[in-house]
Amino acid sequence: MAKTEPLPGTSDIFPDETAKWQFIEEAVRTTFQRYGYGELRTPIFERTEVFLKSIGDETDIVQKEMYTFEDRGGRSLTLRPEGTASVMRALANGGIPQGEERKVFYIGPMFRGERPAAGRKRQFHQAGVENVGKIAPHIDVECIAMLDDFIKNLGISKTRMLVNSRGVLTERPQIAEKLHEYFSSYKHLMDEDNLRRLDTNVWRILDSKDEKFQEVILNAPRIDELLSDESRDYFKKVCEGLDVLGIDYEIDPRLVRGLDYYEHTVFELQFDGIGAQNALAGGGRYLIQPPGIKKPLPGVGFACGMERLMIALDELGVSYGEEPGTDAYLVSLGEEALKVNLKLAHQLRGEGLKVQMDLENRGMKAQLRTANKLNAKKCYILGDSELDQGIIVLKNMEDSTQTEIKIEDLLNKG
Repeated sequence: MAKTEPLPGTSDIFPDETAKWQFIEEAVRTTFQRYGYGELRTPIFERTEVFLKSIGDETDIVQKEMYTFEDRGGRSLTLRPEGTASVMRALANGGIPQGEERKVFYIGPMFRGERPAAGRKRQFHQAGVENVGKIAPHIDVECIAMLDDFIKNLGISKTRMLVNSRGVLTERPQIAEKLHEYFSSYKHLMDEDNLRRLDTNVWRILDSKDEKFQEVILNAPRIDELLSDESRDYFKKVCEGLDVLGIDYEIDPRLVRGLDYYEHTVFELQFDGIGAQNALAGGGRYLIQPPGIKKPLPGVGFACGMERLMIALDELGVSYGEEPGTDAYLVSLGEEALKVNLKLAHQLRGEGLKVQMDLENRGMKAQLRTANKLNAKKCYILGDSELDQGIIVLKNMEDSTQTEIKIEDLLNKG
């Protein structure tokens, strides 16, 4: 690999690509702010314990994927592998008054040492939301509705919303016992990861991507049949709320999501056009106790993979809007013309226009070629002859028509 290439699993994002990112970011801000969410920006690295305590020691992220290092003070630090733990740490640090909720969204890079694949990079980007402080089925419903709105605002179709319940923490041991009893009969079919999960976190086997083991998982005990009446009632209210809003969804009794902090509602939005890694977004209700906080904090939220959203948009042929162009290009023929155009460019930019100009005193043909390359809508052409007459030539680049404008009128308007 050449020294100038980015490291595997990372990418340089050039100006002609950023329109895609800005398109998604604009939809993020527009949609989430309608629901009363404000933007929160957290550091890209945290104390490692922030993620160990929140995500869980036996998740794949913690076991195999985190970028952890030691700083000069001997502290263990980790590049954030997901957004929720950092957001919860920040909100806990700022304080959440009893009985109140905090509603925030975030956009930014995350880091995991996974094997790079389509839509899955080592430095990837997520947009997500967190509603922290209260527990109620209809808060979960609104969160799912917000994800549904966001995806529709982007113009992405052909998706499936999967929902399930993980119950509450006190129900985990008895459910885990039933799952362990079932999966223990299939040790001979398990890969290394599932053998480890059998004794450390048997729930994670339900989330296994081992194709040879899918039939075994399909016949595993249904979580929804092992839940308490209270948990089933909570999930029933979530589904009823989604029905009221007319949101299409499927109950997937094998859906558990990959992180240990989830309880009650979990959900995942899938798109079939991006291969095995078909989840565009996912989330659910959780209970997290950030380091230094006495009581766990309840919340609900989701995160969307921005690279995967782009793949879906491209697959569907969704337009990202107009290509960035140039409103005006200023052609200068001579030193005196250059000085006048410098002043004109400054004024036009102050009026909100995108303006570029030649600063090297090249020939007129070369400058016009550059204007075409930049998709300039108009060209202002100024030389000695025009200066003598006190005019500037305005050329419409679409139809090549030209008009003469008094320089004084241009510079003095407004």
